[in-house]
Amino acid sequence: MRQLLNPDEVRRRLGAVVFSRVAGPDGPAVRDRIHLTPGPRWFTPDRPIRRVHGDAAMFVGGLRALLLQSLHPLAMAAVAGHSDYRADPWGRLQRTSGFLAVTTFGTATDAAAAVARVRRIHAHVRGTARDGTPYRADDPHLLEWVHLAEVDSFLHCHQRYGSAKLSPADQDGYVADTARVATELGVRNPPTTTAQLKARLDAFRPELRGTPEARDAARFLLLTPPVPIAARVPYAALAAAAVASLPAWTRLPLRLPLLPVTERTAVRLAGHGITGAIRWLLPAPRKHPQPA
Repeated sequence: MRQLLNPDEVRRRLGAVVFSRVAGPDGPAVRDRIHLTPGPRWFTPDRPIRRVHGDAAMFVGGLRALLLQSLHPLAMAAVAGHSDYRADPWGRLQRTSGFLAVTTFGTATDAAAAVARVRRIHAHVRGTARDGTPYRADDPHLLEWVHLAEVDSFLHCHQRYGSAKLSPADQDGYVADTARVATELGVRNPPTTTAQLKARLDAFRPELRGTPEARDAARFLLLTPPVPIAARVPYAALAAAAVASLPAWTRLPLRLPLLPVTERTAVRLAGHGITGAIRWLLPAPRKHPQPA
């Protein structure tokens, strides 16, 4: 009779599968380079950005960010026209998670190199939206929208599903930390407090609407994602938590349901369950040596 795996071995194997999906086949080596290479960082270990970006709530926040970002027609046109999110969704996830990891935890040299690569890519992404409006990925206005949607999503989901909520001062600190990366990417005068973040998001509302491309992306992300059968139930919990965390005004443009009672009870419980499970499967990496 085959010997049953002990819980630690089950955790190790499942954690390796999840990590490889998020970080790619070279994930362990990349993680070691990011976390163990000595040298100065953009952010010291006590900064709020490290607490937010190192928590499992990012899985919910990342999906929420994609849904929210899709509501800007030009941003969504750029994604639909130039991104391989359908053909290679895992590759796109791995590149995004890698960028967040290296700019948050990596050396200043590696962070700057990652930003330079993104800026080179953005310089070649341009086209025309369905209504004839031209766009380009390095447009500071579009870069600002993408940044605002990400920061709002990561922070909101951390406050809802993170292992420990940030204080008001640390929430402002997180927004200020992310402004450093946004400025390097080409965002002009990004917000540095939660009040500024909210005001800037509100200012974008007249530009936002649900387009066929946005609704198609939502269906793909929520209903037909390329996940194994065994992962469909956990992914459904993740997707439900992401939708429930969106502002109510986003539901109609994206054709998403609004179920307040269910979202406050069953969905929130499921969100805590799935983030807790991910947190258990993916233990914190070893810390890098402190710079002199």
